[in-house]
Amino acid sequence: MGAISRKCGERWTYMKYLNEFRNPEIAKRYLDKIHEITTQKWNIMEICGGQTHSIMKYGIQDLLPDKINLVHGPGCPVCVTPLEQIDKAIAIASRDDVIFTSFGDMLRVPGSEKDLLTVKSEGGNIQIVYSPLGAIKIAQENPDKEVVFFAVGFETTAPANAMAIHQAKALGLTNFSVIVSHVLVPPAIEVILSSEVNLVQAFLAAGHVCTVMGYEDYIPLSEKYKAPIVATGFEPIDILEGLYLTIKQLEEGRYEVENQYARSVTVTGNLPAQKILSEVFQIIPRKWRGIGEIPQSGFGLSEAYKNYNAELKFGVSDYTADEPTECIAGLILQGLKKPNECPAFGTRCKPEHPLGATMVSTEGACSAYFRYKNIKS
Repeated sequence: MGAISRKCGERWTYMKYLNEFRNPEIAKRYLDKIHEITTQKWNIMEICGGQTHSIMKYGIQDLLPDKINLVHGPGCPVCVTPLEQIDKAIAIASRDDVIFTSFGDMLRVPGSEKDLLTVKSEGGNIQIVYSPLGAIKIAQENPDKEVVFFAVGFETTAPANAMAIHQAKALGLTNFSVIVSHVLVPPAIEVILSSEVNLVQAFLAAGHVCTVMGYEDYIPLSEKYKAPIVATGFEPIDILEGLYLTIKQLEEGRYEVENQYARSVTVTGNLPAQKILSEVFQIIPRKWRGIGEIPQSGFGLSEAYKNYNAELKFGVSDYTADEPTECIAGLILQGLKKPNECPAFGTRCKPEHPLGATMVSTEGACSAYFRYKNIKS
């Protein structure tokens, strides 16, 4: 990592290594500045579940002024994957002619009746991969099997998945397909800000998403809804600086898009990654678990790659499912509730028997509360 000039508000101190982004002296300087400038109550949403876990792990909320309330957004891809997508995956993975591949965090997300891990225990050929290219290799090595990859994530993971699909076409693989469940951040922000019950006044945007897509799309949202948006990283110093920049805007009555994560994020983002995205995918409406359908909020396969659509290939595209009423994950993901406000939290809903994806995922808000605070309502 290159040196980054940084001092609280001015960026003078040089930070070269990961531990410096966890330096308690620098953290204290930012906290002092935040306490100094805070005069009003503000509700700030961190979009990404990775940021939520850092906030909980390092006790950042407890160190902030009482007037600053951090609420947790829908930036956990596992958490927002709709129930019917899990049911589609389960239906396909249960077939004898299929090798179903997925990242490990999807296996315990509950569907309507069971999860993928249960399918595996019942004899389904489900293999965990650490890259979509691993699924391509499995397809090459098993020409007599249909290999399906569960492509889940935000803009961050979408380029790698798009490249795998592009490579499958280049290789002429006919036994490879994908369930695409990619979602996009800006439309979700707009849904939250436009809601009549919205409580959020500013956002820490996910730094890795902005690394791929840049932050131009956030500018009209910030202007339209008069809400500061700061592209922010994931280490404690990143989050504290992002909060400082956000609170400073709120206190000064400004609403702009700023870039805290300058060591990774540029205005325009990663243009080669965006190019492969535009070739393989098209923007479509997408249903979000616990929230509902959001227009133009997801990626689906483009016409040129429709032969790799597992939903069509296996006849499961018309699946629908109702969300369980006991789980309040949708309210949590919109910043309207916190995990410990759920009656089931820590009792009927725990990581070993979750009611919803926010307790399963390593980025889920409920899992963060359970792991780092274990607050019971």
